[in-house]
Amino acid sequence: MSAVLSANTPRKGSISKDRKKALYWSYVFLVLFAVFFLTPPIYMFITSIKGTAEIAEAKFPWWVFAPTLENYKNLVFSQDYQDFFINSALVSACTVVLTMLISIPAAFSLARMKFWGSTTLAMGVFLTYLIPETLLFLPLFKIFSWVTDLTGIELINHWWVLVLIYPTLTVPFCTWIMIGYFASIPKELDEAALIDGAGWLQVLTRIFIPVALPGIIAATIFAFTVSWADFLYPMVFTTSADQLVLPAGIVTTLIKGDVFNWGGIMTAALLGALPPLLIYAFLMDYYIAGLTAGATKG
Repeated sequence: MSAVLSANTPRKGSISKDRKKALYWSYVFLVLFAVFFLTPPIYMFITSIKGTAEIAEAKFPWWVFAPTLENYKNLVFSQDYQDFFINSALVSACTVVLTMLISIPAAFSLARMKFWGSTTLAMGVFLTYLIPETLLFLPLFKIFSWVTDLTGIELINHWWVLVLIYPTLTVPFCTWIMIGYFASIPKELDEAALIDGAGWLQVLTRIFIPVALPGIIAATIFAFTVSWADFLYPMVFTTSADQLVLPAGIVTTLIKGDVFNWGGIMTAALLGALPPLLIYAFLMDYYIAGLTAGATKG
């Protein structure tokens, strides 16, 4: 009997046949995933280190015969590109600050300060995020034109107007993220603080913000990514070269009619993607923790 059991029992350190098959297919799909998503940036990098003549020949798109950094030099030392980058940095930083100032108190009040209609309001906040910006930019443009006619303050064609517009995209989703994270924090913490005489503002600043830091970081990363990469609003509300941000500036300066400066476009796209890439590389764990918070809360 013992001999039969020992024969049917897998040896220590061995892998079952089903597990080997699962691992095999996991690696197959992982390789396919990597190839599918890494091919575009690799091709962009190859194109960015080619000269104009070699790009125009288009004989060997995946090979570089004469590597050059001319595209990088021309772009980095270009005054227009420097203006685009600075404008993008200012708009993104201001948008993140404004979004956090609105989203954190809103999420805290909806998650903890229960009042009539709070659940419905929380769902409504998230549903507003589902409205595409292609439907919002026309009403926003009409509102800005009306404000200009009424007050004489020109709101169009200024980089700072994007700071007023981007929160319509970032605040609803960031608020929704932090509602889930705040709801996952034990209620005993704020109840104990309230019993000790703390106010709601003290509970938020001294307990919830430190504890919910991963969720706040996740919302911050999202707000930064949206404000850094958005294309439609900058194209609609800014026109002058010194007021453009990176996504709109790259298109307007490197595409002239039907002439595409592919080397410059690929270089600008790679450099423009670098700040979000670095942020995700160092803060990915916080981002995942913030997005998954509250998912298993029952």
